[in-house]
Order: sequence, then structure tokens, then C-alpha cells
Amino acid sequence: MQLEYLTDEKGNKKAVIIPIDIWETIFPEEKTNLENLTENIENYCLNKTMDEAKNTPLLDKDTALQYLDE
Repeated sequence: MQLEYLTDEKGNKKAVIIPIDIWETIFPEEKTNLENLTENIENYCLNKTMDEAKNTPLLDKDTALQYLDE
């Protein structure tokens, strides 16, 4: 599930196609205020990150600290 971009003749991005499941996650109600929209986007991003983290091998303490130092 990826975003798709529409471009003009020169290859400049001019629009984004958002998969419906992402759209419905960000806009669960027909009328979403700015505060809810911001929270929905943050929740989507956090959930996506957590899902990706589940598929990432765990690092030992020393490797994790080394990564953070970089």
C-alpha cells in the first residue's frame, strides 16, 4: 500500500493518490476538525512505525547505543 503521485508533463508532482484504507484511518468521520485530523495523522504514523518495528530484528544494548550515537 503506497501513495501514488500524479505528475505533469515535466515530471513535477501535482497530486497524490491515497489508498482508501489510509484515507479512512485519517478521516474516520465525514467532518473532522483540525485537532482530530492532527491526532489521526499522528496515530497513523505511530501505528505504521510500530508495525515496521515488529519486523525489525532486535538490537543488543551496545548496538542500539552505537546507533543512537550516530
